[in-house]
Amino acid sequence: MQSLLHVAAMAPMSIPSPSWSGFDIPLPWGTLRIHAYALCILLGIILGLWLTAVRWKRRGTPEGSLWDIAIWAIPFGIVGGRLYHVISSPDAYFGPGFNGTGDLSLIPQIWRGGLGIWGAVVLGVVGAWLGCRRSGVKLTAFLDAAAPGLLLAQAIGRWGNWFNQELFGGPTTLPWGLQIDPNSPNFPAGMPSDTLFHPTFLYESLWNIIGVVVLLVLDRRFHFRRGRLFWLYAIYYTLGRVWIEALRIDDAEQINLFGITTRLNVWTSIFVFVAALIIFLVLSLRGRPEPDTAYLPGREPAAVTAGEDDAATADSSARDDETTAPETNSTIVTDTKAHDTDGSVSDTGAHGNLRNNQSDLGHTAEPTEMAEESHAGVTSDSGSASTETTASSAPGSGPEAGSTK
Repeated sequence: MQSLLHVAAMAPMSIPSPSWSGFDIPLPWGTLRIHAYALCILLGIILGLWLTAVRWKRRGTPEGSLWDIAIWAIPFGIVGGRLYHVISSPDAYFGPGFNGTGDLSLIPQIWRGGLGIWGAVVLGVVGAWLGCRRSGVKLTAFLDAAAPGLLLAQAIGRWGNWFNQELFGGPTTLPWGLQIDPNSPNFPAGMPSDTLFHPTFLYESLWNIIGVVVLLVLDRRFHFRRGRLFWLYAIYYTLGRVWIEALRIDDAEQINLFGITTRLNVWTSIFVFVAALIIFLVLSLRGRPEPDTAYLPGREPAAVTAGEDDAATADSSARDDETTAPETNSTIVTDTKAHDTDGSVSDTGAHGNLRNNQSDLGHTAEPTEMAEESHAGVTSDSGSASTETTASSAPGSGPEAGSTK
């Protein structure tokens, strides 16, 4: 046990960089180089699409519409990301100070690394808009569904920087410092070969994974719509990107604003954070529109429209039934009460009074008694009814006397 602890204590507390950045596939006309950076980007896209597909399906969107959108958004995003990187780090492509000593042939070689997230997002949204228009769905609905997946794709794609040994931070003595090969062209000149650096790729990857959980939890709780979850993604990501970007020491375009000179990506993150926060607050104050649907107006499927019409008809019928039912019941109750009230002076009683008046002006019969006797004559056996009726009626009483014989 002591020997194991001794070995663990002697082990270097640092993160080693991989000794390879890809592999070759032999082909009849040569070899195909598969770069680890590209595999990380591809894996990030796959996992991001998977999470987006799960969330997109829950919105009741057309089957296959996600792929119709992705086929536009992904290529646009890759091109936009590369263009932003070239603009923000132009020395390798145009030379220092745009003196023409750079290599323009490096611009399309994205497997060497270099994709700017802001260019990828901007042009990716343009591509997504084209796909959404063709699919008949709202861009804001898609952005809300894709926001956690986009952050997950960034978290996985950042590991490509580890394989390329690039975009690391300044020197550090922390136990999770990153080792960089001294022979790498990215190793800072003039530094000792055993210098450890901040693993900014790891910081950003962990920050993004935490953000995926945060966005999913908040969306489950508040059900963000109209693009608000996407802007919340922008708020969260830029909040972390500011301090992570400030740690990096790779070459980047420096911008001076308000007397402060710092990296272009830092200023971009600050401006995007402020803009996203304002837009999120404005959309939140406007409230939720009704009905909440992912479809563009007039592009809803016929089945959904028919179902909504049927539901509206059913609701209208139900309201009509609720309105008329109490009136019907009250009418029935009123009729019953009227019958009960008339029962105290029934038809039979009225006829009894009439007969008594016709047969014998001096004979008086109570109407209630006549009603009870007539009722008893109906329910009892015929002998008793004839006896009681004959005894209570005077001779020559009319039809009732004849019917009891």
